[in-house]
Amino acid sequence: MAIWRVPVDIDRINAWQAETINGVLGITVTEVGEDSITGTMPVDRRTHQPMGILHGGASVVLAESLGSMAANYCVDPATHYCVGLDINANHLRSVRAGLVTGVASPIHIGRTTQVWEIRISDEAAKPVCIARLTLAVLAHDRSSP
Repeated sequence: MAIWRVPVDIDRINAWQAETINGVLGITVTEVGEDSITGTMPVDRRTHQPMGILHGGASVVLAESLGSMAANYCVDPATHYCVGLDINANHLRSVRAGLVTGVASPIHIGRTTQVWEIRISDEAAKPVCIARLTLAVLAHDRSSP
């Protein structure tokens, strides 16, 4: 049974990203599983650091984006939303070109916090980065206009 509280529409997710950092970096959600969200990011001039390899910060943007999207689909959007509290990333291998793929999977889905693991790999399926994202689950403030 899927963990999602609302239907996940990949086309809608990707359309939302167009005018954000995800759109700038070329991040695209490609698959939604029963308990995971997968996305890709190109390794090119937009995501390189000065040495011509994938910037660790770009990997963290991919990880946080996938984890945050997934977390927000695990709460009732009418009453709650999730925001990042902490992210930890271990960069395991450099990549110069191509496409990296991230898969966000839950470690803990709680009432007030969620923890997600995001594994990023290269086109040969070799690990590039492993990240852990902790999010706060917050109630919408209904007193604001």
